[in-house]
Amino acid sequence: MSKPATFTEDGGTLRFSGDLSLACMGDLPERLDATTGVRAIDLSGIERIDTVGAWVVHRYADRNGIAVEGLSEDGRHLLEQVQKADAPIAPPPTPLPSFLRVVGEIGEATATAGRTMVGLLGFFGATVLAFWALIRHPGRFRFNAVVQRFEVVGVSALGIIGLMSFLIGIVIAQQGAVQLRQFGAEVFTINLIGRITLRELGVLMTAIMVAGRSGSAFAAQLGTMKLTEEIDAMRTIGVSPMEALVVPRTIAAILLMPLLGFYSSLIAIIGGGLLCWISLDIPPITFIQRIREVVPITDLYVGLVKAPVFGAIIAIAGCFQGMQVEGDAEQVGTRTTAAVVQAIFLVIVLDAFFAVFFTYIGWI
Repeated sequence: MSKPATFTEDGGTLRFSGDLSLACMGDLPERLDATTGVRAIDLSGIERIDTVGAWVVHRYADRNGIAVEGLSEDGRHLLEQVQKADAPIAPPPTPLPSFLRVVGEIGEATATAGRTMVGLLGFFGATVLAFWALIRHPGRFRFNAVVQRFEVVGVSALGIIGLMSFLIGIVIAQQGAVQLRQFGAEVFTINLIGRITLRELGVLMTAIMVAGRSGSAFAAQLGTMKLTEEIDAMRTIGVSPMEALVVPRTIAAILLMPLLGFYSSLIAIIGGGLLCWISLDIPPITFIQRIREVVPITDLYVGLVKAPVFGAIIAIAGCFQGMQVEGDAEQVGTRTTAAVVQAIFLVIVLDAFFAVFFTYIGWI
């Protein structure tokens, strides 16, 4: 049975009795505030005390600078926790001016990009070392894992890459024909289709598609394995995650990107040729003959040289971000998004570098 909390004054000491809890508090705080001349508080008569009761006693004792006595061990612990929690709330920081805030965000983003680039270079070095270790110990090479990645990266992607390339070829042919018709040069649409698909768009669009499809899958798979501690378990039993997980994915991306890029270019040329046949009345035989005349073999070499580099970048970026997952499942989504953005950004930067390089050496 709960007893209302009461107190009596005895020679400057407040002696409490009953239950010092919210349900039995009543007007105790008001009566306590009206009491003066108190030198000590005795709580030995309290049968039960809760957080509200401890707060009322602490507030009165702290305001008047008096000691609290007679509490049990649990009650003393509760009072100590209330005392620790009685701290002034820090005011919110003064907001920075807009200019300084923008500069700070730019600086933070630059520092993050620098750290990511350094980490990516370190991961690239670790991947090279893993390749070297497998060359020295070929028995540790996992052929079945590479073949499985072939199916995931290449075979399963043929449909979507073919559809995308076919539509891109149609768009290039249609837009080129519309613009060239103003000068009576519709026949040069064939030049546009052949050169831009074999040299640039075929490989570039394939790399973007592979980054969004396979690069994100690599990051999500390794990130999930990191969360479930499978990667730590592999290290415990003496299996290198770099050799078992990263190298097969990197090999699959490097070997299949040239094939996918060439396949994409061919499908884009077929799409462009179909539109030229329908819209410009250029028969397929003429289209093919014209392609052979105007497209130099160096355009094919340019695409085949760029493709494996793009594949390596996509695989390394995806695996790197997956291996960075820590803490919770939200990190998997964050790192997967970062892998796709990072891979596409690096592919476009490298494509610009290759464009300047091949122009410099005369492959134009």
